Amino acid sequence: MPAWSSSTMTEAKPETLLQAWREHADQALLNYLPSESTSPQTLHKAMRYAVLNGGKRIRPLLAYAAGHALNVSADRIDAAACAVELIHAYSLVHDDLPAMDDDDLRRGQPTCHRVFGEAEAILAGDALQSHAFYLLARSLPDDIPAGQQLLMVKVLANASGSRGMAGGQSIDLNAVGKELNIAELENMHIHKTGALIRASVKLGALCSPAVDEGVIKKLDHFAKCIGLAFQIRDDILDVESDTETLGKPQGSDIARNKPTYPALLGLDDARQMADELYQDALNSLADFGDSAIPLQTLSRYIVQREY
Repeated sequence: MPAWSSSTMTEAKPETLLQAWREHADQALLNYLPSESTSPQTLHKAMRYAVLNGGKRIRPLLAYAAGHALNVSADRIDAAACAVELIHAYSLVHDDLPAMDDDDLRRGQPTCHRVFGEAEAILAGDALQSHAFYLLARSLPDDIPAGQQLLMVKVLANASGSRGMAGGQSIDLNAVGKELNIAELENMHIHKTGALIRASVKLGALCSPAVDEGVIKKLDHFAKCIGLAFQIRDDILDVESDTETLGKPQGSDIARNKPTYPALLGLDDARQMADELYQDALNSLADFGDSAIPLQTLSRYIVQREY
């Protein structure tokens, strides 16, 4: 696996750098996941299918870009970047189940439970979650202080559990058919989507052996803003895009009568809110100079993406 040095990253164009990190993350995930030949084979096939079957790798990219803002090379961030992506992948496997969103397509391919059955998909999600914490316990750089490594475990655990992603998903399930105000909708997505995005940025920064708490706060505010903008863009795409482009059923939120930003604000105001959050996110990076250009580029992609 290539080790992208700080000098190489500084010289590369942002788009080239992000693509290099995406390929780097794919290779790291390939290496970190148990092989299909390892027993139990079916479970490991399901895990690899869920993770390696496409994906934009937004969360690993955020981790790499946050580390880059602090002059941390990508190879030092691999374990943290992959850990957060495994949590994301497990959440998608469970979200797609009949008891949750009951989706047949993910990333343009049959969902994990359609290929391996519901029981095996549940186990795959469970195993991916456990494996994420195994990576944080085993594969972080040795020179990161033990207390900081423990903090990284805490960050990912909080972002994944009832106070983060799982809690947000519960709020979402209980909000179907109900009218939420903007504060309630924002609270749901701060947990459901935003918590893991904030964890991605924080974990990337914490891969620096010594990082200032004030720096972490600025990066966390950036991540909070861009996490909400990400969800708003998702909601807009659910209205405007199509199934082939999205790689999942278009209009599924509308069909399930789920609360969304376009439904609450209208499309134009939803776009304006995403743009305002994007600008707020960029303002949080003002003190980082050119080292934050990859974060800026990634932010622009998040609010302008077409799938």
